[in-house]
This record gives sequence, structure tokens and C-alpha cells, in this order.
Amino acid sequence: MGIMSEAFSSVLQRTHCLASYQSSSQVFADVLKSCAAISDTNLGKSLHSHVIKQGHKSCPIILKALLNMYAKCKALEDCQKLFDEINDRDTVIWNILLSGFVGSRYHDLKVMGLFNMLHAARDPKPSPVTLAIVLPVCSRFGAEGAGKSMHAYAIKSGIESHTLVGNALVSMYAKCGLVLDASAVFDEIDDKDVVSYNAVISGLAENNLVQNAFQLFREMIRGPLVPNYATIANILPLCAAFGNTVGHRLGKEIHCYVLRRSELEDEIIVINALLSFYLRMGQVREAQCFFGRMKIRDVVSWNSVIAGYASNGQWLKALETVHEFVGTKMIGLDCVTVISILPVCAQLCSLQNGKEIHGYVLRHAALCGDTSIGNALINFYAKCCCIESAFRTFLLIPQKDLISWNTMLDAFGVNLLETQFVDLLRRMFAEGIKPDAVTILTVLQFCASISIPKNVKETHGFSLRSRILLSDNEPTLGNALLDAYAKCGNMDYASKVFEDLAGKRNVVTCNSMISGYLSYGSHDDANMIFQRMSERDLATWNLMVRGYAQNECPNHGFRPDATAIMSILPVCGQMASMQLLRQCHGYVVRACFGDVHLKAALLDLYSKCGSISSAYKLYQSIPQKDLVVFTAMVGGFAMHGMGEKAIRIFNYMLDCGIRPDHVVITAVLSACRHAGLIDEGFAIFNSIDQLHHMKPSMEQYACVVDLLGRGGRIKEAFSFLNQMPIAASANVWGTLLGACKTHHDVDMGHVVADHLLNIETNDIGNYVVLSNLYAADARWDGVLEMRRLMRTRDLKKPAGCSWIEVDRSKNIFVAGDYSHPKRTIIYSILSHLDKQIKELYESL
Repeated sequence: MGIMSEAFSSVLQRTHCLASYQSSSQVFADVLKSCAAISDTNLGKSLHSHVIKQGHKSCPIILKALLNMYAKCKALEDCQKLFDEINDRDTVIWNILLSGFVGSRYHDLKVMGLFNMLHAARDPKPSPVTLAIVLPVCSRFGAEGAGKSMHAYAIKSGIESHTLVGNALVSMYAKCGLVLDASAVFDEIDDKDVVSYNAVISGLAENNLVQNAFQLFREMIRGPLVPNYATIANILPLCAAFGNTVGHRLGKEIHCYVLRRSELEDEIIVINALLSFYLRMGQVREAQCFFGRMKIRDVVSWNSVIAGYASNGQWLKALETVHEFVGTKMIGLDCVTVISILPVCAQLCSLQNGKEIHGYVLRHAALCGDTSIGNALINFYAKCCCIESAFRTFLLIPQKDLISWNTMLDAFGVNLLETQFVDLLRRMFAEGIKPDAVTILTVLQFCASISIPKNVKETHGFSLRSRILLSDNEPTLGNALLDAYAKCGNMDYASKVFEDLAGKRNVVTCNSMISGYLSYGSHDDANMIFQRMSERDLATWNLMVRGYAQNECPNHGFRPDATAIMSILPVCGQMASMQLLRQCHGYVVRACFGDVHLKAALLDLYSKCGSISSAYKLYQSIPQKDLVVFTAMVGGFAMHGMGEKAIRIFNYMLDCGIRPDHVVITAVLSACRHAGLIDEGFAIFNSIDQLHHMKPSMEQYACVVDLLGRGGRIKEAFSFLNQMPIAASANVWGTLLGACKTHHDVDMGHVVADHLLNIETNDIGNYVVLSNLYAADARWDGVLEMRRLMRTRDLKKPAGCSWIEVDRSKNIFVAGDYSHPKRTIIYSILSHLDKQIKELYESL
């Protein structure tokens, strides 16, 4: 500030020399404007003193400049004091004062009071600028009535169609949720500008009227007005509402529009909006490339990409980006960065990284006192099972909010620390903190965990007295209350809560009630609720399977029939649960169900769950086998690569006089191709027409092409494909392309790919196969071309997924997902195995 002070001293000397000239007033005004620009109140006050000494106290130009300086520097008391000293106040002076108080949410009432004083004075009258200043306060303050009164004043004054007033009214009505009023005002604006369109587009977006917002955006592009940075920032987030395919295309089109407008391409707010768009659409790779090409990055850019990685499950990349961000040393982490990265550290169980973030927070005073950061730290330590560290962090938060208390209560509750939980809850009440629905939910879950019925009743009573339960429009709290009663064994109270939720019940409500009844042997009651449910989820079926397949219910009238078991079996398949499948099979045997189709379904599921021996034993136990049973067994052997056994079953079926259909023939052909039985496969294929008098299906043609291709007879497969009486589908061509890749036939692969890409352009698998084919032959130009086509056509490979059942629990693994609760142990063992394999390989 030394240089600035010297500059102002020089100006003051110049002003003193010009004191006798009329231009000195303008010089003072210009200098005061500069003070306002750099928010230097001290220099401004010095100039104010100099003005009084020079006798310019009553000069209108200087008075307005002084008032503006105090308003812009947020010295509102000085601003008000000077305003009170001015006798001859015009509209500009009122507007300056109003604009100063509008800058702070704490003075909304003051602004409304000042406007009422101005309106009551009648001279001067509020101008369009006055309304533009005050109307945003109406929407912010929730004073919809005051906003309508101002609108009425604008109509009476004839300024409602003024662009400035119209824009402010549009924005006010939109923010108050009155979209029709906003649209009506927009239509009445005589000279619409970019701000007019931005206001109505933003308002429509805020009220989820996405189609209308895009319609106006298109109208704007077609008209004489040119969208600015704010238009693009408003419209881009709306693309996600159209779904992945359409939304991505719209966003790409807007991106192209930005690239054609060089002035938009340099706007950081537009760049950040594009970055957020790609991340919101799950286009992480594109966002990463875009971020890498950004010429300028601010803290919003870094925060967007960190939060984007986190929301898309790429925890390690999020952490790496934070380290890179810190390494730039140009911009510091802010509150958003810290709050985005701490859950990532918790997901990875990375206590060290979380502590480093905490250390960074402690070294920066602006972050250290932030309550939301403190809450995030509590949650991080709790998720990493460091309850003591979480509690110490809680105690150090200077301004605790309700989230702080709820987060700490949840940490104690999840870890079943009864004494600490109760003590903290008492302390919360002692300090006058009023609980909300989240607090009640946490208390109920804790009571259910430690089975204390008395405390559940007390919590229930409190939630009713405080009207928290009554004000809950969703059944979340009611479900928790019901579940707590059920887990504590008080089914009478659980039933009463269930009845009270009659108008708000969902699947979770019914599941909790079913679980409670089954736990206490009330199978009839559980079945009654199950039968009445209009919607069921996997948990519902799981409960019923465990309740009835484990227990024959000898003392109750309800027993699942064959139809009920048939409806439950697909759920066992979806869960890939051998345990539940065996329980269902056991129940079928004990219940003496003779339904052949039910047994065929069991057989099929045993095959799909990997137990082909169990499937074959069940097949042998069925005395009267029909086509469905044979098909299931042939398909099972085919699935497990047992081609000869599949053919043996198929031939036995024919010997039994059962006529085959397309399904079983396709299954046995599939078995032949998996086992490499070319001659046997051809014989079966030829029998379709010659022996069984049916026309081969496209799937059966594909089996033969694959059969020949797997055997290395690529040219023969190509010739067979071209001689087909019907045009080959993309699936058939894709099968041959896979064979070309397996046997490194690049030339034939290129020919096949040309046919395939003319039929099917959106299957990424075809591009990947051809790319791998080129790579195996070191034809890197072809590899680059395939990758270019994948990028331009926006094709992405779906994430791989696998699952395994361990101790009756299904464990799912998706590529790029690190959310498994035992990930640390799993990855440690995998790393150890990988190391052993490498050592073994090196020793060989």
C-alpha cells in the first residue's frame, strides 16, 4: 500500500493546488472512486477530512462520491451517517445507500425499510435502477408480496417494460417459483437484452422446466442477440436432465458453439461449466483431457475435477489431483476442496492422507474455523474408526452447528459406544441445541442396535411432542421407528406405527414389518403383508426366502406353493446365492413338489451358479423328463464347456422321441463350438433342415461361423457366411471378427470389419477387437484410426463386473470401484499374489 499512499498524497497536493478551480470537485470524485475500487476506507476517510477542510462539503458530486466510497467499502455506519447529513437527496443518493446495504444478507430488513421510506417521501421517486437494486432482496428475503407491490408501482409509473426493471422482475418471480409471472413479464419487456434471456433461462432452470429453458436458448441463438458467458453457464448444467445420450450430444453442441466464439473460450466461468458438464455426465476421460488443455485454472476448476473423480468412484485419481493442486502453490485449497477430498480419504481408509489434509487445515486460519470442514473431519475420522480423533475434532470446532452434533452422535452410535452417546445427547440438550429429524433417526438406529425398548418409546414421544415426526413428509423417520420397535421385540407398537404410515408406506416400511414378524415367528402376519405389497424389491424376496425356505412353518397354515418358489428362484439367480438356491431346493424336496418345470428351473440355476454336478444329479432324479428339462441340462453342459456330454444328452432326448425346438438345438450347437467339435456341430446344423424340417435361425448360423472360426478355418467360415440364404447380422460378422483376432488373420479381419462397421457402428467391442488385431500385427496406424473412431463416435466400454458369495454375503466388484469395505485386505493380498507370480516368472 506504500506506492498507493504516495500516489494519493500526490493527488491531494494537486487537488490543493486546484482548490480555486471548478475541476477540483471532479478530481476529488475520481480519487474517491479509486478508494472504493481498492476498498481502502482509511484513505477514503482522509480524503473526507480534506474535503471538509477545503470547503467542498456541500458539493453534490463529492458527496455522492463519498457516499459511494463508504457503500463500496462496506462502511455502512459511516455511509448511513453521511446520508443522514445530506438535506437535498435525489434518487442517485438513495440508490447508492440502498446498494451498500443490499450487499449483505444481514441487512435485508433495513433495505426494505429504506425503500418504504423513499416510496413514502414521494420526492424523489424510485427509479428503474432503484427497483433493480431492491427486487433481488425480495426474492432473497422471501418477500413475495413486497415484490408484487413493487411490480404494481412499476406498472403505475409506466416503467414495467423498462429493460432493467423487467429483468429484475423476471429474476425475482423465477426465484420465488412464480414461473408464469416471470414469463409474462419477460414477454412485456420492450427491448430485451442478453440479461433478459439469462434471467428467464436461469429461472426456468431453477424450477426444473428444462425443455422451456432450452427452447428459449435456441430462440436466442437464432435471433439477433448473442449468448454471453452467463447464458452458457446457465444452460450447460441442464443437459444432464435429457439423459446420457441426448444430454451428452447437447453438451457437445454447446461446446462446439463456445469454440466458434473465441471470447467465450477465454471465460473461466464457461470453461469451468464445460468441465463440470463432462464430469456430471460421467465422461471422466473427456473431462480429464479438457482439464489438461485448460490454459487457465482457478480453484473452481480444481474443485470440479476433484469432486468429479470422487462422484464417479475414482478415489485414487481424486487424491492424486489434490496432491497436484497443492503442488502448484499458485492457489490454496479452499473449503470446497477439503470437503470434497475428505470422503475420498474415508472411502480409501487412507488415514495418513486425511491427517495431511487436517494438518493443512490447521495451518490456514481461514479453513481452521470453518464449521463445515470440522464436520467433514469428524465424519472422516469416524469412518476410519478413529473415534477419539473424531471427538477431539468435534470439541475444537468453535461454532458447532446441528450437523456437528448429529455427525458425532452417529459416530458414537455406529460404534455402539453407549456411554459416550448418551453423554453427548445430554450435553446437546443442555446447550439448548434443538434436534431435527436426522438426530431422531440416529437415536432410533442406536436404540435398535442395543435393543432398549424404553428408549425407543421415549424417542417416539419426543418426536411427537416436538412435531418432528408429524412434519416428516417422507416415511424415513416412521420406517426407522417401526424398525426400532421390531428389533426390540415390541411388535404391537411396530404394528401401530405401520398403521399410522398407511398413506406413506414404501417397500422399506413393509420389509421392516416382515422382518420383525419373521424374527418372532409370526409367519402368517409376514405373509399377509407380503401378499398385499404392490411393489417388492430384492430385500423383500430375500426375507421371504430366508423366512420360509429355512423353516417349513409346521405350526402355521402358510406354505409356499410351486408357483411361489418359481417366483423366488430368479431372485436366487440375481443374487448368485448357492445357499438360498439349496434352501429352496430342500424345501421343494420336503414339500414333495413334482412340477417338472420347477425342477428344470432349479437345474438351470445350479448350472448358472457354477454347480454342474448338482445340476446333473437333479437331472438324473427326474423320472419323466420333458423338452424343458433336456434343454436346461444341455445348456448347463454347454455353459461349462462339456460338449460331448451335451451331445450325449441331446441324442438321448431324440432317442426318447422328443422333438427338438430351436432353443435346444442352439444350446447343443453352442456346446459344440465351446468344445471345438466341428464335425459334430456341422452334423447337428445340417439336421435342422434335413431331419427336423426347420429353417436355421440367425443365432444358429452364428454358432456355425464361430465353430469354424474357433477351429482356425477362417476362410471356410467367411465362405459359409457369404452363402447364407439370409443377410448376416452384426452378431455373425462380429463372431467372425473375433475369430480373426484369435488367429491373427489381420487381412481377413480388415475385410470383415468393413462389413461389420457398415452394419453396426455403435458397438465398442468391434472397435476394440479390430484395434487389438492391428496391435498384434504391429500396425499402429490402424490402432490409432480405431481409437480416433471410438473418440469421435463417443463410444465407451462398460465397466467389467464380477461377484462372489462368501459366508452367505454377495460381494460385487466393478472395474474402477474401490468402495468394498474390505478393500484394504483384498488389495493387499492381490498385491502379495502378484509379487509371488512375478518372482516365479523371473525364476523361470
